[in-house]
Amino acid sequence: WRTPLVILCPETMLLSGSSKPCGDAGGVHSIIQADAASRRGLIQALCGTGTAPQMMSQKKIGLVAIATPLWFLTVYLAMSAMRPDYAHTDQAISELGSLDAPNLWAWNVLGYILPGFAVALLGIGLRREFMGRGLRANGPAMALVAAGLLMALSGAFPANMADFKSTTTLLHTVGSFGCYIAFLVAGFWLPSLFRKVNSWRWAATPSLALVIASIFTGFLRFAGMASIGQRITFLCFFLWVGLVGWALWRASSSSAPHNNSSKPKPLRGSA
Repeated sequence: WRTPLVILCPETMLLSGSSKPCGDAGGVHSIIQADAASRRGLIQALCGTGTAPQMMSQKKIGLVAIATPLWFLTVYLAMSAMRPDYAHTDQAISELGSLDAPNLWAWNVLGYILPGFAVALLGIGLRREFMGRGLRANGPAMALVAAGLLMALSGAFPANMADFKSTTTLLHTVGSFGCYIAFLVAGFWLPSLFRKVNSWRWAATPSLALVIASIFTGFLRFAGMASIGQRITFLCFFLWVGLVGWALWRASSSSAPHNNSSKPKPLRGSA
């Protein structure tokens, strides 16, 4: 009596509805081995215990994050230098890419969208890193991914400085504020994971300090320099990205296997 193998032999998983006798031990054994190998590969790709061929390595993701603050600063200085009328102390950073700005798409793509994608990539790298160590990292990692994508969104919809109620301005505002809120979620959550891993413990305090500093600097107001506080907040944000990227690069450069415990392992042959 032949019946679909999916019903009587579930350990072989789906066989696209084909019918095979369960008594064929050799064929079933080879199928089980192939399926086990495919499961291991899938788990490694999803949980970060291995590097999927189509994904960047952890070290490269760390390097991208390290380079992101320098990239943003270079683009900011270059684009602002092209506008003699631009005032660093009184105008918002997003005004470099507002609808009335020259070269607005150069700024929005290079200054917002690409750095946003780099931040989202860092979130993916952190998820792989900590889930590979058996830690629950979905929440803070996905918050960082959201922060990066929302930053890119703010660049895709330039603000209309003449009409703050326009659709593009509202979407730009959603992207900007959403990015910062998601960053705060990730920034306050991740240090608890950093402290659980020996190679990451050093990054917990400085990363948290940068998050807290970004909040206080956002409220700073100087006479005749209304936008200085915003620039210090951006500085804290990108320093945080570079710091966490460096931590990811260092952790990935270590030859030691993933191990969250600081307890020494017993010697071989000991009871």
